[in-house]
Amino acid sequence: MIARLTLIANLGLACAALAGCDRSASPPTTATPPSTGPAAPQSAPTTSATGDLAGTSWQLVKFSGSDGSTQEPDDRSKYTLAFQPDGSVAARIDCNRGRGTWKSAGPNQLQLGPLAMTRMMCPPGSMDSRVVGGWEVVRSYTIKDGHLFLSLLADGGIYEYEPAAASTPE
Repeated sequence: MIARLTLIANLGLACAALAGCDRSASPPTTATPPSTGPAAPQSAPTTSATGDLAGTSWQLVKFSGSDGSTQEPDDRSKYTLAFQPDGSVAARIDCNRGRGTWKSAGPNQLQLGPLAMTRMMCPPGSMDSRVVGGWEVVRSYTIKDGHLFLSLLADGGIYEYEPAAASTPE
């Protein structure tokens, strides 16, 4: 009984430590000049001719498998990606949070590096294993009608994302 209580207490401390280390909720502090006018309105993420995703944030709309199946999240805001200009990416994948790297070697090319993330057990019906399982096999992207489409290696499927609200990922 004491061993079980000790295990539960240690798990609680580990979760608290992980939550305290999550830096995705607040962006890094940088010196910026004070604003003298009203804030510029938010617009849908766009890319340059080289396909730059830096500074864009997205939330999952659906996954379409190569077999014609589709899967949609119960809440789009639980599945978000934020591509940082420094090559890092912050992700919320249902009940988990993660950080990884991204790079685009050319137009429409995308490679996502290993994802360091929390390992909470998400509720039934979660798409967390689908998203995590496809993470490192994303090979290309397209932006069409303001939506981001991530294509998996060997026609493994396509993730469709829409622009995320300014406050995500958490």
